[in-house]
Parts: sequence; structure tokens; C-alpha cells
Amino acid sequence: MNISNNIASLQAHQTMLNTSANNVANTNSDGFVPTQTRVIGDENSIRAQNTQADNTGSQTSQTDLSKEMVTQMVAEDVSAINVATIRTQDEMFGTLLDIKA
Repeated sequence: MNISNNIASLQAHQTMLNTSANNVANTNSDGFVPTQTRVIGDENSIRAQNTQADNTGSQTSQTDLSKEMVTQMVAEDVSAINVATIRTQDEMFGTLLDIKA
């Protein structure tokens, strides 16, 4: 994995956090249908894909707070891992430049 994949992953998981925050903010909105975010990755890219959840026709918000809580924890953990990886790659690159000089 190269640094651009880590950055793309950070951006995708930020989208996931933003979507989850919007769902939580609308917990008390009547008839609100939440949006779900999937992070999709292949060998060349990582991206977020948003889709609206199935509308059950409920008059109250359809946001599941327990699901949103887990989504936010996962996004937080993945972001921390990506930041640590970027930091390590940066330190290694700096060390290589020091050796070459």
C-alpha cells in the first residue's frame, strides 16, 4: 500500500464519518431515511459509496444509533491506522534521504 492509498482511505472514511454524523443529527427528524456508506477498495483505489437505506415507511426516523456508533468507531480506528502508516512512511523516506546525503 502506498501513501496515496492511505490518503484515499482517510478521505473515504471521513465521508463515512460525515454520513454517520448526518444520520445521528437527524435521529429526531420524522420520516428520516439514513444514508449508508460503503468503503470500496481494489488494487488501484479506495473510495466511499453512499446509498440510501431502504425506506420502511416509518413515520419516525429510521436511524439505528447502535449501528451509527459502531460505524463511527470503525472509521476512527481505520483513520488512526492510516495516519500511523503515513507517519511511518514519512519517517522511512526521511531516513533514506539522510542516508543518501
